[in-house]
Amino acid sequence: MVGKPRRRPRRIYADRGYDHDKYRRLVRARGITPIIARRGVEHGSGLGTVRWPVERTFAWLKGFRRLRIRTERRADVHQAMLSLACSIICLRKLILN
Repeated sequence: MVGKPRRRPRRIYADRGYDHDKYRRLVRARGITPIIARRGVEHGSGLGTVRWPVERTFAWLKGFRRLRIRTERRADVHQAMLSLACSIICLRKLILN
């Protein structure tokens, strides 16, 4: 195989959606320490203080009509529209914050 050799992570962090003994067992079987938040208990690792950045960004991108449903046939035009939308989102964040 070409490239850097794969490294197994020592720990895996997950949110409360994966709070099940089955997942903990599967991860431990691979030699990885699971750090999974329990439902109804504070996690304490600081995870979740900034939630859903990817989903929020997708929602911002959906605000641009041409990106909501892909109507462009050419991939380069669609990529240009995505880049322009991301630039506008960043500009808005810089100006408003």
